[in-house]
Amino acid sequence: MPSVVWLLSLLLWAGPSVIIAASPAFPDCSNGPLSSNLVCNSSANYFDRAKALVAALTLEEIINNTANGAPGVPRLGIPPYQWWSEALPGVTFNGTPGTNFCSATSFPQPILMSAAFDDDLIYQVAQVVSTEARAFNNEGLAGLDYFTPNINPFKDPRWGRGQETPGEDPYHISRYVYQLIIGLQGGLNPQPYLKIAADCKHFVAYDLEYWYGFSRFNFDANVTLQDLAEYYTPSFQSCVRDAKAVSAMCSYNSMNGLPTCANSYLLQTIIRDFYGLGENQWIVSDCDAVDTIVSGHNFTSSLANASALALKAGTDLDCGTTYAQNLGQALNQSLVSQAGIETALTRLYASLVRLGYFDPASSQPYRQLGWDNVNTPEAQALAFTVATEGMVLLKNSGILPLSRGTRTIAVIGPMMNATTQMQGNYQGTSPFLTSPLLAFQSLGFGFNVLSAQGTGITSDIDGGTTTALAAATSSDVVIYIGGIDNSVEAEGLDRTNITWPDNQLNLLAQLIATGKPLIVVQMGGGQLDDTPLVQSDAVKAILWAGYPGQSGGIAIAHLIVGLKAPAGRLPITQYPGNYVNQIPMTNMNLRPDSSTNSPGRTYKWYGGTPVFEFGFGLHYTTFDVSWDNNGAPKSTYSISSLISAAGNVKYQDLALLGSFSLDVKNTGNVTSDYVALVFMQTSAGPSPAPLKQLVSYARAQNISPGQTQTLSLNITLGSLARVEQNGDSNLYPGSYDLWVDTTPNRMANTSFTLTGDRTRVIAWPQPS
Repeated sequence: MPSVVWLLSLLLWAGPSVIIAASPAFPDCSNGPLSSNLVCNSSANYFDRAKALVAALTLEEIINNTANGAPGVPRLGIPPYQWWSEALPGVTFNGTPGTNFCSATSFPQPILMSAAFDDDLIYQVAQVVSTEARAFNNEGLAGLDYFTPNINPFKDPRWGRGQETPGEDPYHISRYVYQLIIGLQGGLNPQPYLKIAADCKHFVAYDLEYWYGFSRFNFDANVTLQDLAEYYTPSFQSCVRDAKAVSAMCSYNSMNGLPTCANSYLLQTIIRDFYGLGENQWIVSDCDAVDTIVSGHNFTSSLANASALALKAGTDLDCGTTYAQNLGQALNQSLVSQAGIETALTRLYASLVRLGYFDPASSQPYRQLGWDNVNTPEAQALAFTVATEGMVLLKNSGILPLSRGTRTIAVIGPMMNATTQMQGNYQGTSPFLTSPLLAFQSLGFGFNVLSAQGTGITSDIDGGTTTALAAATSSDVVIYIGGIDNSVEAEGLDRTNITWPDNQLNLLAQLIATGKPLIVVQMGGGQLDDTPLVQSDAVKAILWAGYPGQSGGIAIAHLIVGLKAPAGRLPITQYPGNYVNQIPMTNMNLRPDSSTNSPGRTYKWYGGTPVFEFGFGLHYTTFDVSWDNNGAPKSTYSISSLISAAGNVKYQDLALLGSFSLDVKNTGNVTSDYVALVFMQTSAGPSPAPLKQLVSYARAQNISPGQTQTLSLNITLGSLARVEQNGDSNLYPGSYDLWVDTTPNRMANTSFTLTGDRTRVIAWPQPS
């Protein structure tokens, strides 16, 4: 069996990894005028240090440094600082002014990472990303603040940026982002130094790029308080309130008539007051979103007024130049106060103090990181593990794992030679990228590998079909690798349909006609309607591989031949193609609505029949799942007793109904992971009730045939609560059904009753 390390030595390099070291730019706290300022006293309070620094600046210097490309203050020895760096699937420089180096570990896009439903894995990824970010910063090649992660729920399958998110379920995203933030920042509110500063984006109700004339720069999202509290904000609550992210980003769109970056209800009432954003934390606009208050939304006629509106609403940093060019005029017109501008800048510098920006390198372990900490063998192995854990087996008639006795395979399709295509949005230059074709050629199993691209992503290529059919006819098995890439879905690019491109379906139909067994590997972040492939007897298997990063080709090959066993679960619903004709992207409502013929959104509300439901995923083995005798849910719980027991928990929604034990037995013949998804349904509370909702999950690792592993599953009061029209979350008396896994394999069915009076666990802040 070839090892991962051996296969990683057979790499398709994306290009030379040229290291151009720069001089790290940090303030001069040893000499000159800054050395006597309190900001250079490492034993003083971080906020007092930042306040002292701002007090030493002129008004012009203060205003100039409210932009993401801050010029610094040369007379005080403060160098320029770029607040905008990115680290979505790894540290990236593409389109990012704050990062100037390539060859960071390229992990899968979040949509695939989240499909692993493995919280510890996300934490490990974040640790690697933040370590590499610090190493680059120490060489002057990256910043300390990263506009990561994107935690908007993937509500509409057409959204081009859905690939950047952890999926459609707010509970799942909340757990994902918690692990990601504490991994990036070095712990939960770490002392004495943050590792890097993370940013929760985009607040809020942002999931449209450009769709039939509606642009993210001018779209007004009409959102009910109920949907705002239940769906659009829980991930931000987890990110800001629970994980203590340093910053949050307001989005381009308006919500209910107000541009989000000028919306004090969103930024002050919810983020700062309700979620508890502190004075060492800040809010940044999406890039040029302050400008779009005028140019996109026509909310006001002057950039000075737009700057004042955004600053007073709570936007501390302008990713752009609108603040730097217009706050002076706004101050002259008495639209803002100097104290308000100083407060914003003090928050920014307070976070830099926490990052050790003003302290000696010798006292900081993160300042010792360097090239040896980038793209380590451990990071490479982790990128491979994440890719294999996240891929989802959607169909298998028994052909997989592919028999070692297979003599000739034909690898066909527009993604067979994919390298950078496997990275998706916000990609950097990976240290290597192993294409699926190269991975199959390098397996060492004696396969005779034929290949032909056949067609492009959305258009045919000359002679492609003839070459592909010739390869297929000469093979025992055809492996088709296609789907969509960033030419179809990306930032700024939404889809208008969710079906396979016609040219690919045409080629697939001709491959089916050869009579050869066909395995389809579906790439891309947004799902495609697989109905014709599901219905075809010739299509023996479908594997969703997302955007799998640097080791994506190796992961695909390993799963298909059985060196790894699939256990990923879809983090999104795969809708039938006609779904796009039933509901416009601009409809923000989650619940079905007969007046607009809306079928509802996400697995919680969609009333139609999905092609594959949220959480679906097949295995190479079988499992028996049951509640442990000593760890099963009780039949009855008193609401008052639960609330009383939650007295020691800071937030009642995080208090536990209980921690339960689930026995997972491998009853088949293949060692495999298993993801236990616990769903709940109740009719108690407001109507209509969700069809079901995820309330817990855990991943068992490497269960061998005949072995049983016991998983611990926590169910919180917040996951059971129902959300009212005013946004409040309440526990309701009534019957609650629990089960494990999705519809075809629904197991461990049980139920319990909540008794007592309706009780509020979250009081949602109301708009004035």
